[in-house]
Amino acid sequence: MKVNGTPYRSIWYDHDAAEVRIIDQRWLPHDFRIAPLKSRADFTTAIYEMWVRGAPLIGVTAAYGVAGDMARDPSDANLDAAWEALNATRPTAINLRWALDRCRAHLAPLAPADRAAAAMQLAHDMADEDVEINRRIGQNGLAIIRDIAARKPAGEPVRLLTHCNAGWLATVDWGTATSPMFQAAEAGIDIHVWVDETRPRNQGALTAWELNSHGVSHAYVTDNAGGHLMQHGLVDMVITGTDRTTAQGDVCNKIGTYLKALAAHDNNVPFYVALPSPTIDWTLRDGVAQIPIEERNPREVSHVQGVGSDGTIAEVQVTPQGSDVGNPAFDVTPARLVTGLITERGVSPASADGLAAMFPEHASRVA
Repeated sequence: MKVNGTPYRSIWYDHDAAEVRIIDQRWLPHDFRIAPLKSRADFTTAIYEMWVRGAPLIGVTAAYGVAGDMARDPSDANLDAAWEALNATRPTAINLRWALDRCRAHLAPLAPADRAAAAMQLAHDMADEDVEINRRIGQNGLAIIRDIAARKPAGEPVRLLTHCNAGWLATVDWGTATSPMFQAAEAGIDIHVWVDETRPRNQGALTAWELNSHGVSHAYVTDNAGGHLMQHGLVDMVITGTDRTTAQGDVCNKIGTYLKALAAHDNNVPFYVALPSPTIDWTLRDGVAQIPIEERNPREVSHVQGVGSDGTIAEVQVTPQGSDVGNPAFDVTPARLVTGLITERGVSPASADGLAAMFPEHASRVA
């Protein structure tokens, strides 16, 4: 996608500088900064402290982290050490472990002398695969939006609501939940997007920044406005991303997604999840019981970052001194509340049978 007219991916390898570079998302939407990642500490810090975030992007970042480690020390011991260090950064997003497992399985049989080049090529391949997966998700989601548009009164936009940021910044490019939006806009379909704020970290601001850069009509709303909008017929479709989805279709996503699904169910609004297949955890069936929910730093809740009247970026505290703070980063939406899963292969029912039919090569792995 483009930033001020220049196309960017969220992560890339700069061949001239011989280093991996990222868009440092801690400063968005107020300041666009690029940061290099060189050491293992750089990669682990970038993932844990959310310089990069979003399940697909975390996975690709980890793959580049392994490649960097193999360039420094291609031994078996260092391959295992890199896997352990990177895997420990974020517990919920399954793409992280998927990417690391794929790297280790690919590199372990190779002679150490061959690992650095093979690891870097694999990271490049995984980045390109992510872009293509998200492009296809957009095409399949576009068909749903097009159908809704055909049934709308003339002159009325298709109103979409999304929660958190599942945009191109959360992937290598296109995004998951936003890919159908971008493709609908490019197809000339009139859409309007309600963008949830999404506390903590206000990641809806990233979605708003992306949509604004692409010229897509949108409005930034508070986390809890969604139910009100649905009650008044102002939402035609909810579409979110996911950080981990079980083999039976339970969806783990940014905290508050479950409440959006409940509101959508109560108001007969279709609730779709944009689902890249690497985000499916085929070993789990019960999302509520089995998916580990990351408890993050309380400061993400007690403080917010913004731009002051003098144009400087600053952090302020919004909670009273001495108050305890809880910060569960994710919740789980049961499959029964999900209208459909928009995958790169098509739209699947949120069920074990639906996912197994869409991805039969994984059916034998279902617990």
